[in-house]
Amino acid sequence: MTLQEKPGLLARLDDGPVICAEGYLFECERRGYLQAGAFVPEVVLDHPEVVTGLHREFVHAGSDVVEAFTYYGHREKMRLIGKEHLLEELNRRALELAREVAEESGALFAGDLSNTNLFSPDDDSRRTVRAMFEEQAGWAVECGVDFIIAETFSFAEEALIALDVVRETGLPAVVTLALHQEPLTRDGLSPAEACKRLEDAGADVVGLNCIRGPRTMLPHVAAVRAAVTCHVAALPVPYRTTIAQPTMQSLRDPDFDGRPFPTALDPFTCNRYELADFGAAALELGVRYLGVCCGAGPHHIRALAEAAGRTPAASTYTADMSKHAFLGTDPSLRPENQGYAEKL
Repeated sequence: MTLQEKPGLLARLDDGPVICAEGYLFECERRGYLQAGAFVPEVVLDHPEVVTGLHREFVHAGSDVVEAFTYYGHREKMRLIGKEHLLEELNRRALELAREVAEESGALFAGDLSNTNLFSPDDDSRRTVRAMFEEQAGWAVECGVDFIIAETFSFAEEALIALDVVRETGLPAVVTLALHQEPLTRDGLSPAEACKRLEDAGADVVGLNCIRGPRTMLPHVAAVRAAVTCHVAALPVPYRTTIAQPTMQSLRDPDFDGRPFPTALDPFTCNRYELADFGAAALELGVRYLGVCCGAGPHHIRALAEAAGRTPAASTYTADMSKHAFLGTDPSLRPENQGYAEKL
């Protein structure tokens, strides 16, 4: 099956949920192939086999989308580390790696644009930001992506600029916003209002991604779903954020003298069942574009896919505790071990 013969994003969404695995930055950092701080995806050039392997793991776990790892692979981030001359090479290589896995698996192939960290409503940054989006979108189109994701925008206006660039390509656009501690965009809009503006401007899918965990994202996802008629996206980070600490950046650990974000978030990690519960709740709201962002592992994606009624290849190895030597229920197990289990 070629990329052109596959059902497209909108057809798949009309037919049911679509799972999109994200989280490449944190997962590559955990594995020792990406530096926390600048979070530039140099791994694409330095260790492409790691990126290809992670694409395959996410598809194996149930992702319907292979997203090119060009998040934060834009001109400003490359300038920051003194490697702006590698910008096009990095983007084209990331797209090639994603395309290869999409072709072999039948998954959708997505390009990716992200927040630039340059946008300000008070200066002339709009032209610079737009040019950054245009060059990345252009490379994505040349490589044959099925659709383009524009994500993690805290300014609704920056998201609208990215959307306009994607619209000019003629490809479907998924645009998601990121909410920090204040549940508003940095230009003062509620997520529902901002997403309605994005829908009115032509976005095919709107919603929220990153920053907030399942508990503190879901209420805002519900508000977005009620405000728009297009498909809605929800991709939380897999961390136990709370009303008092609603974002992964705001989490504080009493046993750790420092800010847990981004490299000491381990104690706050959601288990797979919490992500499954989030997926079920989002589906109940009518949200069909589902995923997990920074911090996601393949086990989170599998749980989300299974909550959506899927049985990905990784489901062959979904936990079956009935076979556990001490905690299981299989009648062939030794009863003395089962009895001893109370002391474990």
